Amino acid sequence: MKPTGTDPRILSLAAEVAKSPEQNVPVILLKLKEIINNTPLGSSELKKIKQDIYCYDLIQYCLLVLGQDCSRIQGGWTTISQLTQILSHCCVGLDPGEDAEEFYKELLPSAAENFLILGRRLQTCFINAAKGEEKDEILHFFQTVTDSLFWLLGGHVQLIQNVLQSDHFLHLLQTDNVQIGSIVMTLLQNILRINSGDLLRIEGKTLHSILDEVIFKILSTPSPVIRSTSTKLLLLMAESHQEILILLRLSACYKGLRNLLNKQETGTEFSQELTQLISLLSPQIYQEVEDQKLHQAACLIQAYWKGFQTRKRIKKLPSAVIALQRSFRSKRTKTQLKLNRKKEEEDLRLQLQLQRQRAMRLSRELQLSMLEIVHPGQLEKYNREMEEKSALIIQKYWRGYRERKKFYQQRPSLTEYKAAVTLQRAVLKFLAKCRKRKKQLAPWQRLQELTDARRVELKQQVDDYIRRHSGSQISGVASRELHAQAQEQLQHYFMGRTLEERAQQHREALMAQISTNIEQLMKAPSLKEAEGKEPELFLSRSRPVAAKAKQAHLTTLKHIQAPWWKKLGEEPGDEIDVPKDELSIELGTLFIGGTKPP
Repeated sequence: MKPTGTDPRILSLAAEVAKSPEQNVPVILLKLKEIINNTPLGSSELKKIKQDIYCYDLIQYCLLVLGQDCSRIQGGWTTISQLTQILSHCCVGLDPGEDAEEFYKELLPSAAENFLILGRRLQTCFINAAKGEEKDEILHFFQTVTDSLFWLLGGHVQLIQNVLQSDHFLHLLQTDNVQIGSIVMTLLQNILRINSGDLLRIEGKTLHSILDEVIFKILSTPSPVIRSTSTKLLLLMAESHQEILILLRLSACYKGLRNLLNKQETGTEFSQELTQLISLLSPQIYQEVEDQKLHQAACLIQAYWKGFQTRKRIKKLPSAVIALQRSFRSKRTKTQLKLNRKKEEEDLRLQLQLQRQRAMRLSRELQLSMLEIVHPGQLEKYNREMEEKSALIIQKYWRGYRERKKFYQQRPSLTEYKAAVTLQRAVLKFLAKCRKRKKQLAPWQRLQELTDARRVELKQQVDDYIRRHSGSQISGVASRELHAQAQEQLQHYFMGRTLEERAQQHREALMAQISTNIEQLMKAPSLKEAEGKEPELFLSRSRPVAAKAKQAHLTTLKHIQAPWWKKLGEEPGDEIDVPKDELSIELGTLFIGGTKPP
């Protein structure tokens, strides 16, 4: 899309280029130089002119002309060198607008590559030239092309990497000519001063080639100009990038570089830069460089960590804002609810007050109406009754209030009392369990060991008792026999106590079983309601009990089945004797408490 308000000079020039033959186009494009030079530098008018030149494809025409053969162009190298200046000035400070991608990715790299190709052509012409004047003229054109390239790189630093990686630039750098080499080395030095970071972005092979060529020019070139420029360039590269310095210090390719530099002549113009370069390659400086590298690495790690933390906080920021908004809205809602509740309570209080006033008014009206009905002689009696009722109501409410107040005051103490009772009950149960378990697990405890003082006291008591109750002397044999008898009786006592404890436990178990059986019998259903195996639960495992039950059962049956004349003279409490033979016969087939019959 063509811009509006285009400069008429650009329009006429574009029309002339379109109508003119191909051999006249380069000369016509030279008019752009006059238009650019007549416009103030840095003004908005100049930016508009550059944009018009790009929109009408005049820059593309310049690129096409630079790619043609010099012999076919009118004016030769003079026209080409001026076109390189026009192209570099038009590309720097140009706003391509919608065609930015094409401009930055295609046009600018193509322009830089054309400049390098022109430099190689001029290098070839300079080497082949025979006359000195012709060489000076070609050298001037070469200088113009390199200046245009440097101007283009200064406006678009992203092209530096493309230039450093170009084979044409490396070929220009490897020239043996002093004048061409000096110009190329100066160009490389100026490029690195603009942006030295691109030197580390190029391929390792290309970087090694550049370093090899610079070091070769320092050590092997007899020209002091080349050596001075190369030394300054290598010093700039080493000071700008620690990686290059480490490469020069540790790489096997550059082993002995410091010794070779020490052998160089002193007292020259570049001796100061040479001394600085040698000091940079010394071990002490290398240690400082390593420390600086570690410091930079630590700073880089900190930067990445801080960036990660910042991004993490920024990522959590929406949730934090949402939480803050939620909290604010919740608080605002609670405040609004509190205000509404307070307002409702105030309205309720006012309504209650109005109801009380209305009730009081109705009560007084009722009293007045009652006073009108009551006989004047009964008025005093009526007032006295009303006063008594009022007093009783006031006393009732006052006593209720006082008792409630007293109860609320005593509530903490009552709670503490209940808690204390609960704790005491739990502690007593726990202590009883501990004593019972201790008694079951440790029926016999040894006597506590006597202290020396207690032994002396007991020995003194024994001596006093013996002195007061002196008896017959007993021989040693009799004493040992007596001691053996006492030990035997003591052992017999302990064994008997163990048997007694077991018997006591057995009795307690039997009592518990009897209590359980009694409880089951009390809760047992009648024979009419019994179902299934419920009667089998009440079979006894004891033979005496079973025999006694069998005897009672047979007695009851015989008493029921006996004729009436045998029951004459009997009382309900009398027992009926059953012969033992019959009892033993019946007992022989009795099933006792789940055991097999004998």
